[in-house]
Amino acid sequence: MSHYYKKRKSRFTAQKLSLTAWLIIINISVYLFLKIYLLITTPSTLEEISNLPLLNYFILKPTSILQGKYLPSLLLHFITHIYLFHLLINMFVLYSLGRLSERIIGRKRYIWFYVISGLFAGILSVLLSGFFGNTELGVRIFGSPDIFMMGASGAIFAIAGLYMILLPNIRFMIIFLPFFSLKATAMIPLVLFGVWALTIIFNLPIGNVAHFGGFLVGVVYGLYLKNRYKRKVLRLQKMFR
Repeated sequence: MSHYYKKRKSRFTAQKLSLTAWLIIINISVYLFLKIYLLITTPSTLEEISNLPLLNYFILKPTSILQGKYLPSLLLHFITHIYLFHLLINMFVLYSLGRLSERIIGRKRYIWFYVISGLFAGILSVLLSGFFGNTELGVRIFGSPDIFMMGASGAIFAIAGLYMILLPNIRFMIIFLPFFSLKATAMIPLVLFGVWALTIIFNLPIGNVAHFGGFLVGVVYGLYLKNRYKRKVLRLQKMFR
């Protein structure tokens, strides 16, 4: 096989992969890299993990950001997971939702939408937890500014919000309840605010503000596309009644 043919073949294979697939590959690669780093540094507590110099560039800690430290984490936290279960859940949902949305809005729009959603979700989390997460109730609602955040779920909720506007009748299932489904207009807000309510009641360590921030970006962008491409969106909705 000639060198030219090999080069053409590898380029074709790379182009064949969707951006959603590439995002999943990046998330898995970062997870493996950080797992090796954690094995080498052997931290024993979450506090020790959050104080590791390299890791601080990947995990989003509101107090650090508000002090102007580790700013790259605003762009890296939504490709970062250090727990396998967290990674598997997020990648399964990203794979399930991302492929169709990428085809609907196009590759370029999709990647910018994903990055901006993750960035906005992180900034909103930093601001709300930093300014309002200083009481027990504030921590339950907005999160603590001293607890780090990470994961792709903010950007994933943006994709879900986009579905809710562009394809309101498409049906969603909860991953743990495969026989239960609702239309996007009902299921997405139910999951978003239902999990938020459980977090407030049981004080769970879940980044609900990031979820909400991503969801807002998805809704706003969906409304823009719906208004800009009315006929295309109507044709699309007829396909997913």
